[in-house]
Amino acid sequence: MGVGGSIGLIAVGAILTFAVNWHLAGVNVTLVGLIMMAVGIIGLAAYISIFRKRRVVEPMPVMDERARHYPHV
Repeated sequence: MGVGGSIGLIAVGAILTFAVNWHLAGVNVTLVGLIMMAVGIIGLAAYISIFRKRRVVEPMPVMDERARHYPHV
């Protein structure tokens, strides 16, 4: 699940929790919304955690000026 999917789950869960006044037999819509928001937040945290580990920037090697002009030195 990427960033878009996680944010989508959070948004739909928030809509179900706070903006919908439906009453379905056997389904607690507020609880479903809370679960969707929790899954979205966990997915977003996992994605950010994995993305940070993958994005390690290594410094560029420093080249000696003599080696640049005289490669056999």
